[in-house]
Amino acid sequence: MATTTIDIDTELSAVNNILGAIGQSPLTTLNFDNPEVAFIYNLLRDANVDTQAEGWHFNTEKHVKYTPDSVTGKIAIGNDILSMDVHDNHIRREYNLVRRNGVLYDKQDHTDDFSTIDSIDLDVVRLYNFEDLPIVFRRFITYRASAAAATQLVANPNLVRLLTNQASLARAALQEYECNQGDHSMFGFPDDTAYQTYQPWKNLRR
Repeated sequence: MATTTIDIDTELSAVNNILGAIGQSPLTTLNFDNPEVAFIYNLLRDANVDTQAEGWHFNTEKHVKYTPDSVTGKIAIGNDILSMDVHDNHIRREYNLVRRNGVLYDKQDHTDDFSTIDSIDLDVVRLYNFEDLPIVFRRFITYRASAAAATQLVANPNLVRLLTNQASLARAALQEYECNQGDHSMFGFPDDTAYQTYQPWKNLRR
C-alpha cells in the first residue's frame, strides 16, 4: 500500500501563497536577488516574529535555568528569546530584568553581574523557525503577510479586505488550537498538579 505524503507549509510555499494572493507567479526557489521576493519574504518574517512575540503555549517555557559565566558573571540571552522574566517575579519581585547588549540586566540593582548566584529560573518566550511552528500558526502568519503585501503592493481595497477576513478566520482557528493545547484555567493551577472539577452528572447516577 502506497504511503500518502502531504507537504507541509514551508517558507517557499508561504511566499508563493503570498505572491499568488497578489496575482504574481510562483517561484521554484527563494531568490533574494529579486527585490519583490526579498520584500515578500521580509513581510513573512516580520509576521512570524510579531505573531510569536505575543507568547503562546508552544513557544513559552517556564523554569528555564540560566547560569552566569564563570569569568564575567554575565548571563547571555540569545536573539531567539523574544521576552523573559523571572518565574513568579510578580509575587516576590526580586529582580527587574531586561535584555541589554545581549545579556541579562537587572534594572533594580543596575547591574549585569550575576556572579553572586548559582543560577536563575526564567520564563521565556522563544522564537522558532517558520517550519517548526504548528500548522495553524504557519497558515495565520501566511495570511497575515498576504494582507500586508496586498496593502503595500496592490491598490485594491477589496483584495485587502478579503485577505484580512481570511487572516481573521485563521486567527480564530489559532486561538482554538491554543485553548486546546494550553489547558488554560481561570483558577491558575500550576504545572504538574491535578484537580478534578465538580461533575454534576455523578449526582444523577445515584
